[in-house]
Amino acid sequence: MQTLENSRIQLRALEPEDLDILYLWENDPAIWHLSNTLTPFSKYTLKKYLEQAHQDIFEAKQLRLVIQKKSGSSVIGAIDLFDFDPFNQRAGVGILIGSEDDRNQGFATEALESLRGYAFGTLGLKQLYCNICEDNKESLNLFIKQGYIITGQKKDWIKKGDQWLSEYFLQLVRI
Repeated sequence: MQTLENSRIQLRALEPEDLDILYLWENDPAIWHLSNTLTPFSKYTLKKYLEQAHQDIFEAKQLRLVIQKKSGSSVIGAIDLFDFDPFNQRAGVGILIGSEDDRNQGFATEALESLRGYAFGTLGLKQLYCNICEDNKESLNLFIKQGYIITGQKKDWIKKGDQWLSEYFLQLVRI
C-alpha cells in the first residue's frame, strides 16, 4: 500500500473527534458553491455521516481523508475521492485547506501527491479528475502543477451570487 504521509502531513481516516471541524467547514456559506451545497448540515447529520465513514471505498464509492499536520497534529483540511468507479478505474478529487493561514504552504500539493500514489498504486485507478470553477485560480494552478490537464469547460455552470461562472474539467491520466 502506498503511504498516505510524508514528513509534514498525513492523510488519515475520519474520526468521531472530527465532528466540530466538519461542522465548521460544511456550514461555511463562503465555500458552498464549491460543493453545490444549498443548506446547512446539522451536527446530527454529520455525526451519522461519521458513523458510516468506515465503509470501504468499494461500498461507499467515496473516501474522505483528513489532512493533518504531523507536528502538533492539527487538522488543516480534507481531501476526497468521490464518484469512485472501479470498473472504469477513475474517481473525482476534491480538496479543502480550511484556514487561510495554512494555504500556500504546500500542504495541498503534498496531500494531492499522497492521494495520487494511493489512487494509482493501491486502488489501481487509471485516472483522476476534478471540476474547478473559473474564479478559483489557486486550485486551477494547484491541479495543473500536479499534471492535471484542462480537457473541458462547462459554460455558465455555477451560480455564485448574481453571476454565472464556468467550470473547468481537469484530468490526470496514468500512462
